[in-house]
Amino acid sequence: MPLEFLRRGGRRDAQPAASAPIPEEIEGEDYSLRLYYSAKSSDGIRMAARPGATEELPSMLFELATNPVEVVEPRPVEFGLASPIIERPDEALAWLNAHRDLSPVTRHALVVLERLDAIDLAFDTFVCGLLDGELDTAGYPSYSAIVGGLASHWDEATGEMIVRAVLGWGGKGVRGDTDRTAGRLLSQIFANLVANRHALGLAPTDRPVPAAGQGGLVCAHCGFASAHARAFYCPKCGMRLLRG
Repeated sequence: MPLEFLRRGGRRDAQPAASAPIPEEIEGEDYSLRLYYSAKSSDGIRMAARPGATEELPSMLFELATNPVEVVEPRPVEFGLASPIIERPDEALAWLNAHRDLSPVTRHALVVLERLDAIDLAFDTFVCGLLDGELDTAGYPSYSAIVGGLASHWDEATGEMIVRAVLGWGGKGVRGDTDRTAGRLLSQIFANLVANRHALGLAPTDRPVPAAGQGGLVCAHCGFASAHARAFYCPKCGMRLLRG
């Protein structure tokens, strides 16, 4: 009985919590995220047309890259609409399918450089490495890490290969000396291009513009489908396309 008396008394003494009054004005809680992407590109250098020309490009980054250098070939025509912009889900899914096997460093570089239109994989071959900065535990570059290397395409008029240095960085925030470091690295890569024994001189910085419409030729040498119908040289191997 005493225990039962105490239990009942406890129920009578418990008071409901007083609810806070509803304010007439609401102060909103702010959220923001600032992303900063930046890129640098050099003038183009003409290289003599020859078999295996693109295979020599990674060697120009071996002394500068702090991780294995990776080569990204032009995207096949079925991924012509691929884009790293997540707000366009169909294009983003095609982009992920096209580059799912690449390393985190190269995927990060493609996100930065393609969003800034510094490269276009409809015709560019991209040679990429980590040039400065650190990686997180998952292997992705920090916001101040500098990635990139070389972008090359084949001149439709002469058949020569045009190569330029291109690099980028960015993400959440920016470090003050990143731009200066990027400028120094760009100069070093460009100097390697100029010193190459196959270099023929400067080339215009304008890149080719793919023609509208679908349907390019298939290269008889490597089987790559050209990104546009007016192409005379294969974006992948540089061989002249055969027309009927």
